[in-house]
Amino acid sequence: MTFQQVYGYEPTVRYSAPGRVNLIGEHTDYNDGYVLPFAIDRRTTASIAPRQDRVIRVASAFDETGGPVSLTLDELSPDTVHGWSAYVFGIAWALGEQGSDLAGKTGFDVFIESDVPVGAGLSSSAAIECGVALAFNDLWELGLDRKTLARVGQYSENHAVGAPTGIMDQSASLLGEQDAVVFLDCRTLDTAVVDLALEANGLEVLVIDTRVEHAHATGGYAARRASCEQGAQVLGVEALRDVSVDDLPRAQELLDDETFRRVRHVVTEDQRVLDTVRTLREHGPRAIGSLLVASHESMRDDFEISVPELDLAVATAMEHGAVGARMTGGGFGGAAIALVDREARGAITAAVTAAFAAAGYREPNVFTVHAAQGARRD
Repeated sequence: MTFQQVYGYEPTVRYSAPGRVNLIGEHTDYNDGYVLPFAIDRRTTASIAPRQDRVIRVASAFDETGGPVSLTLDELSPDTVHGWSAYVFGIAWALGEQGSDLAGKTGFDVFIESDVPVGAGLSSSAAIECGVALAFNDLWELGLDRKTLARVGQYSENHAVGAPTGIMDQSASLLGEQDAVVFLDCRTLDTAVVDLALEANGLEVLVIDTRVEHAHATGGYAARRASCEQGAQVLGVEALRDVSVDDLPRAQELLDDETFRRVRHVVTEDQRVLDTVRTLREHGPRAIGSLLVASHESMRDDFEISVPELDLAVATAMEHGAVGARMTGGGFGGAAIALVDREARGAITAAVTAAFAAAGYREPNVFTVHAAQGARRD
């Protein structure tokens, strides 16, 4: 299905935005911490044509119902947007909620296509949000910068979609650059682009999509966030960003075991992000493998968001020569990543596929991704 097939005419403009892989820094974003994602060469495209009225119509290549969903700009609210189209309508609503004057604006016909795998932890949702946000910002001439658009995307996801996510995904999708990671301070929104230099070092990032789908709006993610907020409250800090590794013995005395382990993951993960940035700058990507593995172990044991398929993917990749590996994304399914030598890609892919078959799991979808440019007008 295409824009022309749905609406009967050709679009005026196309915008696209990438999914992301988080190299390291999981569940630190909503704790005001540090993250280190990169935009990937899997993108969502929004084909758009302006309308003369205040109607927004949304359709997509992956919506089996086929027909567009319509709302006027005056009807938009968290109560009126539902399903996947909330990622589009929510952006228009959030732009207004965040201070943009939409009173004299007209609507659009929008058609969404994507090759970002859904449910794999590669932020297919943020790819929609960021492509649409950049398009609406340009076409409505709102004049917002990319950091502001990232906040709009997060606001939409939190309040229109109902997923309590941080700002990492939108920042990576909007600010990503080729062969680089985005070092983001989620409290200040200060960013720095750090060379990943995989090409020069003969390395690739292998994504192992377990095909165990997850959903951020479901209970596990929200429960982890609530534990983090409880831990910060008991420790008397604004957010877990304000707790250091040296503070953990005191935290263990004050918190119940489960809350302490949640806190320990976030605190040590923040430190691992800082260590990874320093290591990349001083020694290059081959030196970060142990940090990736330690991150996975922390998510598995302290934050308890891994699943057997993810653990098997990480263990098998490491057994067959990966430099490092970890689950990535919100957890409870989704994907793992492995940093691998280019020539070892085939062998590691085969080993992981065989291990999944032997365990009776669904065949994983294994593919490489490259750090790519962020959202753009195509």
